[in-house]
Amino acid sequence: MSILRAESVTKLFGRKAAEAQRRIGAGAAPKEIRDLGVTAAVVDATFEVEQGEIFVVMGLSGSGKSTLIRMLNGLLEPTSGVIEIDGRDIAKLSGKPLRSLRQDKVSMVFQHFALFPHRSVLENAAYGLEVRGFSKEERAKKAQEFLVLVGLDGWEDKLPGQLSGGMRQRVGLARALCAGTDIILMDEAFSALDPLIRREMQDLLLDLQARLDKTIVFITHDLNEAMRIGDRIAVMREGRIVQIGTAEEILTDPANDYVAQFVADVDRTRVLTAGSVMEKPLVTVPANTGPRTALRTMREHQTSAAFVVSRDRKLIGKVTGTAVADAVQDGVQTLGELIDPETLEPVAPDTPVADLFARCAESDLPVPVTDEDGVLLGVIPRVTLLAALGAINTHVTDVITETDIVEDDARKEGSAVEA
Repeated sequence: MSILRAESVTKLFGRKAAEAQRRIGAGAAPKEIRDLGVTAAVVDATFEVEQGEIFVVMGLSGSGKSTLIRMLNGLLEPTSGVIEIDGRDIAKLSGKPLRSLRQDKVSMVFQHFALFPHRSVLENAAYGLEVRGFSKEERAKKAQEFLVLVGLDGWEDKLPGQLSGGMRQRVGLARALCAGTDIILMDEAFSALDPLIRREMQDLLLDLQARLDKTIVFITHDLNEAMRIGDRIAVMREGRIVQIGTAEEILTDPANDYVAQFVADVDRTRVLTAGSVMEKPLVTVPANTGPRTALRTMREHQTSAAFVVSRDRKLIGKVTGTAVADAVQDGVQTLGELIDPETLEPVAPDTPVADLFARCAESDLPVPVTDEDGVLLGVIPRVTLLAALGAINTHVTDVITETDIVEDDARKEGSAVEA
């Protein structure tokens, strides 16, 4: 369900904004607009943010992302377009209704903390509740709860000047959470922090989001930060949103050359997941089948081992061609003791690709991907893992298949299936 919606939002600065907007509608180039003495900070921005989503707006300096976020809570009025929060067009609100919406629906975390230097950590965290008229006791109790959540238990009586940058940003985050709003806007909230502290704050944000399920619009110029925390990402350039998608979608299917260049240096292994690169499992053996049928299946696919699954597709274990061939010769009628459950280590769909290399190198089968109930969702052959990273050409990927891999494994094991 959408909680925040922007439709065709444009923000122009300059005396000739009306003329500039007319020319933009006619397809004028950015230089033509600048020549008018007008800055096109945001142009025709359209997007929706779902309840409980972390929506990241990413772009270089001057791309319009900070102007956009200031329009989302009414600090700036759009030149044109509609911004709705819970179905209410905030451009049509002013005075008390707008202040009420900000207090009840939207809170903000700033890049440079914006704490009151003369107030204690507890008082800063409780400020939003003070504005809304909560009693001193209620404010203190609520603020204390969120200070504990952000790791500042015991620092309640300190002043901001006594804290490190990372700790001050934790106070800012506690203040936003304590306000109890549905939407939190974060404008370059972590960019002033050292790299290690920045990563700690990213971890904290993800942990808090898992517990509290807030709706967060997060502004950043750091691509790796956007890829790490964003459920979806909007990439901006010269005031326009050029692509919206998940980290995987933007990385694997960039909308244009600008986005492709933007993501060229991203560590793909930390963005892509097992679920995004897995393939349909081609070789599986039902647990209730016999060794002879299992041997026939493995021969057809020229593989030296196969996954064993139950009737409801839950992964049970694996069988090897050697063990099954011996069982056929000995007249064994069921797989039973031939199934090896010990060496299987399935991965979850959200496992980063970076964690799969050792598994792919060591296994005689593709790495299995299962859901939380143990159902086999897919497999990751070695060549698929490499192809996902762009380490081999697409035409090579088309030629090399899972069968090629298992054939190679079969040769290494002395073609056990053919025994």
